[in-house]
Order: sequence, then C-alpha cells, then structure tokens
Amino acid sequence: MKSLQSFFERNRKWAESVLEKDPDFFSALSNQQNPEYLWIGCSDSRVPANQIIDLPPGEVFVHRNIANVVVHSDLNCLSVIHYAVEVLNVKHIIVCGHYGCGGIQAAMESCEHGLIDDWLQHIRDVRRFNSAVLEGLDEEQQLDLLCELNVKEQVRNVCNTTIVQRARRSGAELHVHGWIYNISNGLLKDLHSDASSDN
Repeated sequence: MKSLQSFFERNRKWAESVLEKDPDFFSALSNQQNPEYLWIGCSDSRVPANQIIDLPPGEVFVHRNIANVVVHSDLNCLSVIHYAVEVLNVKHIIVCGHYGCGGIQAAMESCEHGLIDDWLQHIRDVRRFNSAVLEGLDEEQQLDLLCELNVKEQVRNVCNTTIVQRARRSGAELHVHGWIYNISNGLLKDLHSDASSDN
C-alpha cells in the first residue's frame, strides 16, 4: 500500500503557518462551531467551498454530493440541513453547482453508468421538466443550462424540506441561495433563485 506520509508533512506545515499568523486560531476554533452558512455543493474535487468564497475553517458548514442534489429521501443531506438550521442556526443555505459538472454530463448521456444512474435520475427529471428550454441547444449549451437549472431545482427542494418550512413558520432568519461556479475562471454567478424566510 502506498504511503500518504507527505500529507502529514504538508498538514504540519499548514498548521505551523496558521499558528504563525494567529497563535490562538486552533484553540478558538476547537471551542465553538458557529457558522452562518451551509454550503450544499458538488463532490467535484475542483470545487472546494471554503477556498472559493475565501473563508477560513469554521465559517462554512458543508455538504457535498454528486451534482449537488437535494433529495427528500436522502437522510444524509436532510440531517445536515437539520443540524445546520436547528442547531447551528445558520442564516444562509447556499446551493452551489458548477459548469462542466460530470454528474450532469452523465445524466445527459444515454449509456449506463451503474449504481450512480439511480442518483442521476433526479437530474434526468430536471432535464425532462425543462425539455422545452433545452431543445435546439447544442450539447455544450445544454450542459451549461442544465447545470443552472439543476441548482434552481435543488433550491426549490431545500425550501420545500420540512426543516426549512418549520424555520420559516418560526420566523427564523434563513435565506436560500442558488449559485454556480465557473471552474475555468474561478468566479461565482448568482442565479437569482434566492428564497428568504419572509417569502
């Protein structure tokens, strides 16, 4: 088995550099978790939440899965949303997709991919719901638009969870946002699919 010893060395250097800038960073971090943001993003290794929005550890509670899908039967995702909203009292839930998403691309293909096809069916549903706006576009345009449409659908799914509905009824300050990330230039785009607790 190949050793990953270099990771430990890199970790040590990183921890030392953090302490050099702020000697109390880790002691403060270990005493509380109080983020205002929940990030629901794609598992793609090129889309790291904290780095994209330039926030340090402790500022963002993160859930990631293939193609940033929020499914009402996914207890993992729902547990994260529940903990973020009802325990951490986050103020913002950000659903962030990205252009060129491999999960979205796979959902557009007609070939079989194995187990993941069951997961991708949720994206195929989004494609079916929006077939009229996707019609006539070339493959790249379809992929980009479907990445955006998927984010908007997942924002709706987040807003329709019993967790967010309960928070709204209780008057909690909670905003849900839909963003997309462009890997080719590193920039975020607001899809203006936001939903506030007072809507």
